[in-house]
Amino acid sequence: MDFVFTAKGHVNVRSLHPTTLEITKETHLTPRGDCIIAVASAKGINDLSEEFKKRLKDDNAVLKITIECNGISDSITASGSKHLILNHETDMVIRKSDFICPRTLAIKADKAAKDVNKKLVEELKKEQPVRVTLKIA
Repeated sequence: MDFVFTAKGHVNVRSLHPTTLEITKETHLTPRGDCIIAVASAKGINDLSEEFKKRLKDDNAVLKITIECNGISDSITASGSKHLILNHETDMVIRKSDFICPRTLAIKADKAAKDVNKKLVEELKKEQPVRVTLKIA
């Protein structure tokens, strides 16, 4: 099951956070937001289909997140959980840990913001359009 949406890079994308990665509907980004890799997202967690959320709320669910910008992409693999809340209006946070709050999209990720392909990060800093694909295996 795939869920595809668009977002945008931002000049302040730093991609330095060691444990999280975030995509947000917000359009403003300060340098302190070092986990945010895309802004102006067309979707937040609350916009995911009920069927998608149901499948993600399974301890055996595996989520692949692919971020593409100007022909450069990177993918993150993370886990679903029966404890996911999945109802935040603006944010999607992927975590290396197993911490869960309304902003959490997936846990136990194999990458955080600091691990994202540096060529992709450079493209994101140019404020280019971003395509995000969420795929539940």
